[in-house]
Amino acid sequence: MRSSTTKGWTLVGLGVYLVALLLVQPVTAIIVQLDQDFASPVSTGEGGRTLLVEEYTATWCSVCSEVDPELETVADSHGSRISIVALHPTDGEDAFEPEAAAHRIERMQAVNPGIASTPTFVVEGGSPRGGYEAWQEVQRDILNTELERQKVTPLAFDVQATDLGYKASVLNAEPLTRNGTQLTFLVLQHGAEVPDRGVNVGGSTRDRVLLGIAECNLETNTISTSIGLLNATTNSECSADFSIEFPNYESWSVILVHEHTLEAMENGSGPMSLGAVEMAHRAISVEQSSTASWILIGLCAGLSLVAIYRKK
Repeated sequence: MRSSTTKGWTLVGLGVYLVALLLVQPVTAIIVQLDQDFASPVSTGEGGRTLLVEEYTATWCSVCSEVDPELETVADSHGSRISIVALHPTDGEDAFEPEAAAHRIERMQAVNPGIASTPTFVVEGGSPRGGYEAWQEVQRDILNTELERQKVTPLAFDVQATDLGYKASVLNAEPLTRNGTQLTFLVLQHGAEVPDRGVNVGGSTRDRVLLGIAECNLETNTISTSIGLLNATTNSECSADFSIEFPNYESWSVILVHEHTLEAMENGSGPMSLGAVEMAHRAISVEQSSTASWILIGLCAGLSLVAIYRKK
């Protein structure tokens, strides 16, 4: 059994590491303001370190209706470290029931078949965290996953306006591996109007609703899935010219992910993504993101001080 002194210094090391991580990696999210017209392509720049936090939610869930308005604040406080994706089920009651979310939920349940309650949060395919009070465990999962996932696939894409909506195109992807993996585009709508059907116990809108998905297999360089999009194409290689076109939503996020295919996961590959980057087209205050960064750094420093005090 490790001594309290060893545990203390372990926590100190963790605190110092997290402070360094936050100082080295920018935590300002890739946010494009709503007045951007996208007449010319807008790029994410090189990314890849973002973590996926997928939420199983529903319009009939009263607790979800309380959590949902807080998700944007939570996402802003974490900057580009996380992307929160809201998955609404196809169950005959949810007002959205998007086919894209049903496809993603199938993938989630391949790893965690017991997921059924709402809200449930899953960080990078890890343990399900359910209920209103789950966020403390989610935060811990985020930190642990950041420490575990040291190498990532560098990713970049751009977005440009089209006659019908927007086109997102891969600019760069340097896969850590191609075997049993795919590039996935996820399209989320912010402030999505709740359809007048099903059961809705919350407000008239929901945030980060997954409405579109496309998957490009890196071994075969073919589109394996395209749901809720205007089109999805690749001409030669997924990592070079994979692109999608999606409807003209007023406010949206696009996430590009390098991850294992569902078949590879069913054969034993891990659910953790190999890299992800997000572009969000919505309102945000830069000052808020900057303040949040220093809050996170302060929390990490506080963790170190507590550990030193306990060691004495």
